[in-house]
Order: sequence, then C-alpha cells, then structure tokens
Amino acid sequence: MVEYGGGISHGPAGQVGGGGGAGSSGAGVHVDFFGSIGNTIHDVTNTVLAQPPEILAIGIVLFFLGLIVLKRAF
Repeated sequence: MVEYGGGISHGPAGQVGGGGGAGSSGAGVHVDFFGSIGNTIHDVTNTVLAQPPEILAIGIVLFFLGLIVLKRAF
C-alpha cells in the first residue's frame, strides 16, 4: 500500500502495532459467538454484487423457479 500513500498512515516500515503477542484465549475473556453474523452477511452481499449481470439474472430466475417448486410442494 505504500505505492498508494498508505504507508504513512500505518507508521514507519517495520513497525508493528498490537498487544505484544498475548493471546485472547484466557479465562475471563468475553467471546461473542454471534459477532461474525454481520461480517458474514457483508461478505455474502459483496460476493453476490461482484457477479456479472448474466450470473445475477440466472440466479434471479432460479430463485423464482425455486419459489414455484416450493409453492407446488405445499
């Protein structure tokens, strides 16, 4: 990222930030099991939106065909 000007915002080259390598798996650490749901939705949305229009059109057609099949099944 240095080519695009990102090197200055992250400090001098070779400098490492962080907590000194202490792990976060000790006792008393709060673990949020559902904290990654938002990240998963964000990733899926980005993946779908990055597809070419032809793939999106096929996906929409398949979605509605699936709805018709479900309607007939019930």
